[in-house]
Amino acid sequence: METKVKILDINNIDYEIIKEAAGILKKGGLVVFPTETVYGLGADALNEKAVNNIFKAKGRPQDNPLIVHVASKDMVPSLVKEIPPAAKKIMDRFFPGPITVIMEKSDLVPIVTSAGLSTVGIRMPENIIARELISKAGVPVAAPSANTSGLPSPTEVKRCVEDLKGKVDFIIGGGKCDYGLESTVIDCSVYPPVILRPGRVTLEELREIDENIYIDSGLITGNEIPKAPGMKYKHYAPKAKVKIIQGSMQKTVEKINEIVQNYRDDKSKVGIMATDETKALYKQGRVISLGSRNDEETIGSNLFETLRTLDDLKVDLILSESFEESGIGIAIMNRLKKSAGFDIIKAD
Repeated sequence: METKVKILDINNIDYEIIKEAAGILKKGGLVVFPTETVYGLGADALNEKAVNNIFKAKGRPQDNPLIVHVASKDMVPSLVKEIPPAAKKIMDRFFPGPITVIMEKSDLVPIVTSAGLSTVGIRMPENIIARELISKAGVPVAAPSANTSGLPSPTEVKRCVEDLKGKVDFIIGGGKCDYGLESTVIDCSVYPPVILRPGRVTLEELREIDENIYIDSGLITGNEIPKAPGMKYKHYAPKAKVKIIQGSMQKTVEKINEIVQNYRDDKSKVGIMATDETKALYKQGRVISLGSRNDEETIGSNLFETLRTLDDLKVDLILSESFEESGIGIAIMNRLKKSAGFDIIKAD
């Protein structure tokens, strides 16, 4: 398959390119596009053949549900049986934005899109390129992350090209994604609503709407039926082995330095995901700072691309500092733990 790649300036959008890509979506093709979270691989959510081609292009298991993206809240009612009160409040506050709301799906949504479930996740992206593309296509767009299934999600278009060129019809570049972590997923088909995937919209923010909202235990045990992407299969994992070092900052640095020192092969084959506060304390290994610990948004934004960069450097082992599990830190640690296969070393 020939893949056309076009790069857009978000401050000076060429709408003819968006119109061309929208035409491909309407005809059942696959289009990669930027969002504020990560790049998405889109197809007409109501076209079963097109949706099946998403799974083929990514190598994605077909029992892993897809999120349906809309350009406006007006597109939502036809896709669901009803909009529960909690869902309406969440959409009123956070649409457009980095959140996906799960509701009981209508018969309009094919079973392949929902991976056999009676529910569907709906999201209205904040990114203007994404919304314009969906609007011009005139159809809801099913879109997982635009990468080979299991690898870290792409936050820059070059990663989409690496993974999907020759497998999709069109790739739209639109700069680095703002948040770098996939959307928060909240299930409003039940009450109280439950967070199935943490993201940029935090538990604390959602509890301002309903204090009964909670985080699903399946995020910890991994034993739940996957009602949202990322709950069942290995996710966010680079080719290198990842280990998380958990403890006080001083003990974490000491433990990472000890592991690198004891590494029997070339020390340059060890990657270290550090922070601005600690990067100078590591004298061996390939050190990359995710940002300051005082700026979790930047850490989240840089996480996936740093994992990819360390793979580019052909390291065999990645050692990562851990982060406090509150606010955005819950989402950061969720992705880190999955990338490491929950391989955590206690430093204290």
